[in-house]
Amino acid sequence: MNQYNYQDQPDIGDYLKVIACTAVMAQTIISYVLGLNLPEAQQLRLGQLYLLVKFTAPAFIFGILYTTIRIHDQTNLFDWRSYYRQQFSALLVPTFWWTLAYLLLMPWLQQVRTYRHNFGLFCWQFINGNAAPHLWYNTMMLQFIVLMPLFWLLSRWVKGQPLRGILAFLLTAVIYLAWLQFYLGNVFHNQHQVDWYLLDRLFMSFLIYGVSGCLAWMFAKQYNHWVKKLWWLALILIIAAYWLTDQELQSFGYPLFLFNATYYKPSALLYCLMVIALGSALCLWQQHKRRTNILKGMHFLSVYAYRAYLSNVFWSQLVWRGLRLTRLASFHPIAIILGCWLLTWILSFSSAYLLHLWWQHAKNLGAKLYANSRANISSSKK
Repeated sequence: MNQYNYQDQPDIGDYLKVIACTAVMAQTIISYVLGLNLPEAQQLRLGQLYLLVKFTAPAFIFGILYTTIRIHDQTNLFDWRSYYRQQFSALLVPTFWWTLAYLLLMPWLQQVRTYRHNFGLFCWQFINGNAAPHLWYNTMMLQFIVLMPLFWLLSRWVKGQPLRGILAFLLTAVIYLAWLQFYLGNVFHNQHQVDWYLLDRLFMSFLIYGVSGCLAWMFAKQYNHWVKKLWWLALILIIAAYWLTDQELQSFGYPLFLFNATYYKPSALLYCLMVIALGSALCLWQQHKRRTNILKGMHFLSVYAYRAYLSNVFWSQLVWRGLRLTRLASFHPIAIILGCWLLTWILSFSSAYLLHLWWQHAKNLGAKLYANSRANISSSKK
C-alpha cells in the first residue's frame, strides 16, 4: 500500500507548514530592526534577508491544501460538518483569543486605523486582519478553510485524469496572472492603494498555491518524480527569481520599505513556487532515507504551526521590548535578529502546545461537570 494513504503519515504539507511558520517569525523581527535608523548598506542586507523568507503565506496555503486533500482523498462524500467542527476547534478558537489579546494587550500593533473607544471599529479590526501586522494572513487563510469543499470537488474532477489536472493548473495560472496584472495596475502604488488594500487578503491573491497543493497530492506520483529529478533546476530558478525580487525592491530606493517586497508579482510567484518545490524535495528525500525521528518531529510541529503563527508577534514583542533590544540591534542587527528569532520560535511553539493541553483539559473538565450535573438532576427527579 502506498505510504501516503495513511492519515498520520508525515507529508509534504507538514514540512511546508513548519518551514513557513519558522520563516515568518523572521519577517516580523527583521521589520523591527529595519524600523531603526540604519545605514543604507545595512538596510540592503536586511532587505535581502527578508526576501529570502518571503515565501511563507504561499507555502502554508500549499501545505494546508496538500494535507487536507490527502486526508480526504478516499472519501466519496466530503463530510463538511465534521470538517468545519474540527476547524472551529483547531483554528477559530485560537484565532479568537489571540486576536482579542492583540487588540486589548497590544493595541499599538493595529494596522491602518485604531479602534480606541469605538466598538464598531473594534469589531471591524477584529475580523479584517488589522489587529496585528500578521493577522491579514489569518483572514485570507480562513477563506480557504471555508472553501475547502470546492477544492475537494476539484480533486474529484481531476482524479485519475492527468489532462484535467494540467488544464486545471493552466486555467488557474491564466486567471492568477490576470489577477496580478489587475492588482499591479490598480492597487500596488496606484490609485486604489488605500481604498482597495483589503484585496491583498482575498483568497484570489493566493489561489494558485491552493490549487497547486490540491493537484500535487492528486498526482503525487508524477509530482514527486519530477520534484526529486529536477530539484537542481528549481534551485537555479529560485536564484534567478530571488535576484529579480532583490532588484525590484532596490528600485524603490531608500529608506527601504518592506511593503514594496510584495507577493503580487510574477517574480515572487516564481520564487514561492520554487521554494515549495525544494521543500517538497527535502521531505521526499528524508522519507526515502527513512529519517523517522525528523519526520515525526515535523509532523508533530505541523499540528501546532498555525497556533504558533498566531502567537509569534505577541512573543516577539515581549522579547524585543522586554530585553530592550533596540540599542543593541543598531550595532549587531544580524545577531539580534537570530537571537530574537530563536526565542520567539521556542515561545511560540511551546505556548501553542501548552495552551492546547490546557484547552483539552478545560473541555474534558467541562464535559465531566456537565455529565455530573445531568446525572444529579436525573437522580433527583427519581
